[in-house]
Amino acid sequence: MNSPGPPTGPLRAVVLDTDGVLLDSARLHAAAWRTALDACLRAVAGGAQPPFDGDADYRRFVDGKSRHDGAAAFLTARGIALPTGTPGDPPGFGTVWAVAAAKERAFVERVRSEGVTAFPDAGPALRALRADGVPCAAVSASRHARDLLAATALDRLLTVVVDGVDAARHGLAGKPDPALFLHATALLGARPAETAVVEDALAGVRAARRGGFGLVVGIDRTADGAARAALREAGADETTDTLTALVGRVRREHG
Repeated sequence: MNSPGPPTGPLRAVVLDTDGVLLDSARLHAAAWRTALDACLRAVAGGAQPPFDGDADYRRFVDGKSRHDGAAAFLTARGIALPTGTPGDPPGFGTVWAVAAAKERAFVERVRSEGVTAFPDAGPALRALRADGVPCAAVSASRHARDLLAATALDRLLTVVVDGVDAARHGLAGKPDPALFLHATALLGARPAETAVVEDALAGVRAARRGGFGLVVGIDRTADGAARAALREAGADETTDTLTALVGRVRREHG
């Protein structure tokens, strides 16, 4: 980690985002968004709009958000007004929910064809925290998170998983609202002030900051560290490119 944040109290729990922190799946989400949104732009704007940028647009508008909220944010930014529709809308481009469904279909197809793997440092970091008695939760706006964590066996190292299915069931608002993080923290039996949050998404960092968490860590999985400045600007206390450094920080402060 670099530039440690202000001193915090003892850290007794850790909440980690799933896509881009534990699982190397953010790239699949970005590609699925590109497939759905480029098709939408062609259908609605007739090619007059620049294509979806899988890096800048992904981070700014959709990363860490629910499918509906991400689609709505991007379309609004492009000046495209579609009716909201309903969650049951089939994939298409007539409503925001239809665009979200198109992204869902594209993501499922990519997972089936490419699969999802865990980052090399995820398992060792979770095992080390577990051995130290630090309960960990994985959080995601995606309805697929629980299944993907199970497929990589990371679910066995986690105390709690909160995903998009749980968010819908409990009426939890999506990031940058801190509701997902606060719900996971409560399930861990911890308080936000004694919990660290690890996020790669700007919306997630903002959510953790709004939730009053004791330590907000921005993890940058890019090859050149290009996301660190933006993560700092969004409110991260510290930035890192590996979960290994997090283990050392939590171990020092774990009461």
